[in-house]
Amino acid sequence: MFKKICIGLLILLGLVLVAAGAAYAYYWRPALAPVNPPPPASFFAQAIEQGRILAGMGNCAACHTVKGGADYAGGRGLATPFGTIHATNLTPDPQTGIGRWSLPAFQRAMREGVGRNGEHLFPVFPYTHFSHVSDADLSALYAYLMTRPPVYAVTPANTVPFPLNQRALQAGWKLLFFRPAGLPRNAAQGADWHRGRYLAEGLAHCAACHTPRNALGAELAGSPYQGAAIDHWYAPPLTAANTAPLPWTRDELYAFLRTGATALHGVAAGPMSQVVHEGMDASPDADIRALAAYFADLAKPQDKVVPPVDSASVIQAGIDRAQKVGMVDNDRGASLYVAACASCHSNSDGKPSLLRPELSLNSAVSAPDPANLIQVILHGVGRDEGLRDVLMPGFAQSLSDADIAQLAAYLRRSRSHQPAWTNLEATAARLRAGK
Repeated sequence: MFKKICIGLLILLGLVLVAAGAAYAYYWRPALAPVNPPPPASFFAQAIEQGRILAGMGNCAACHTVKGGADYAGGRGLATPFGTIHATNLTPDPQTGIGRWSLPAFQRAMREGVGRNGEHLFPVFPYTHFSHVSDADLSALYAYLMTRPPVYAVTPANTVPFPLNQRALQAGWKLLFFRPAGLPRNAAQGADWHRGRYLAEGLAHCAACHTPRNALGAELAGSPYQGAAIDHWYAPPLTAANTAPLPWTRDELYAFLRTGATALHGVAAGPMSQVVHEGMDASPDADIRALAAYFADLAKPQDKVVPPVDSASVIQAGIDRAQKVGMVDNDRGASLYVAACASCHSNSDGKPSLLRPELSLNSAVSAPDPANLIQVILHGVGRDEGLRDVLMPGFAQSLSDADIAQLAAYLRRSRSHQPAWTNLEATAARLRAGK
């Protein structure tokens, strides 16, 4: 019996090795010849400008610029469950950047996740989305990056342990999870929807943050845009699963993506603020409206017709509920709200304002994860976040983890119909520590 088990295990191991070898052979890619760095004058000004706008839409600088470092020079550590992976240098430095990369090498990296030397890239680089980007847009992005000032900056070593750090294993990951395909036209939708889908599914790679992932770091195929925890924040669902009291309409989405704030949902903070104000800030209105059209459609229930929402009734009901609970609830959380929050968040006249956010409408209060609300209580909203030049102070220095937990619980209880959050004090401590 023992002999049979050993033989079976050896056969199984052999099959695994054969499968791994087959996957590697299938995804093997040769090195591409280096080129001399093309002179900036070889690119058209129009292409460079279009590339600048596209780099913003892709929010490339957010990952490829370390704090205090030169733009696009890489070095920022991206924490993953498998270790820290450092973003690479995208400047045209010939030694440490992409100065020796040809346009075909750049296109292959973007669409296939393969470096110039033939090495497979880790999927923390979202080539699974960039595979949708057109030739023209990749050429423009290449023109922009190759005309940036070259910066000599060696990318720090990753901390992914052996054997996961072996690039060849990424061939197996691609075999399991990478299915490059086009975006077929939807005859029921117009040009703005298609443009929005192209941007969202491609260069903007919105699903990379807003979709939960499996144990191997791949987006769950059956749960696109269903919301996910990321970088100590929560990227909410962009589908009908979103728990905001009022629907995300085209106008609301446009206002949020264009300005970073809406009176009926709240403000952009944390990583999303950077997307809005530093990434898409240069994008034309037409592209922002296209994104709004696409996501407003995704936010509709797909299996039933929902009657229009009476926004005025929802707003008044939320304000009435908050006042009613406030009259009978006098625990520590309620007292903290009166002392620290009420002077800026009271809307007793039933008219929510951008400058006085109504918390009964706020997406952070109704979300299934308390991370966003706690982050804002801790660190506030800076003048360059949310609504420009409007400041909310943080309370990390004046409120304990227990205080923040009680305040968050009170807001959830008084300004939401959603179930109570759990483990709030531990969550506050973890987020305060940046974990």
